[in-house]
Amino acid sequence: MLELLGFISAVLIGISLGLIGSGGSILTVPVLVYLFNVEPVMATAYSLFIVGSTALAGSIRYMRENLLDYKTALVFSIPAFIAVFFARIYIIPLLPDVVLSLNGYAISKGTFLLIVFAILMIMAAVSMIKNKRPEAELSGLSFNYPLIFIEGFIVGLLTGLVGAGGGFLIIPALVLLAKLPMKVAVGTSLLIIAVKS
Repeated sequence: MLELLGFISAVLIGISLGLIGSGGSILTVPVLVYLFNVEPVMATAYSLFIVGSTALAGSIRYMRENLLDYKTALVFSIPAFIAVFFARIYIIPLLPDVVLSLNGYAISKGTFLLIVFAILMIMAAVSMIKNKRPEAELSGLSFNYPLIFIEGFIVGLLTGLVGAGGGFLIIPALVLLAKLPMKVAVGTSLLIIAVKS
């Protein structure tokens, strides 16, 4: 029964990712952990593959409709890719099996990653509810590429740690820092997620 629910959830995750350019991995990790009983550290790795391949497939439609900003995708993707690689190769192996122990209660590496993941989900939800800015026009605006580069690196680190593709962080960055219209931000986000995942 849980596996059937997991497969239905996978379809809904694909729909979410295709429609809004985010939400894939923030839903994939819990589905893998709680419905498919995958160990949390392994679930973060599986999530990167699942969401990356789904995002690549979704970005093809946006490519055909010319709704991608390749320059912004490149500026965001390069530091994000480096940061994901750094986090998976160096930071994850450095985390001890028991991250914290208080009064006989131990927080394992997997539990710690799920706590970080939950905090990110809450922060993303709060920022999406609060942020009601109007869509920006492309003409006459200068893009803040240094800030996009820095955010790419930060999102890449978080992606590498918790297995979240970061669409829920990428979309606001593309709209607010790169001043992309929402449809272009969605397509560009899918391409960035595919590259770094």
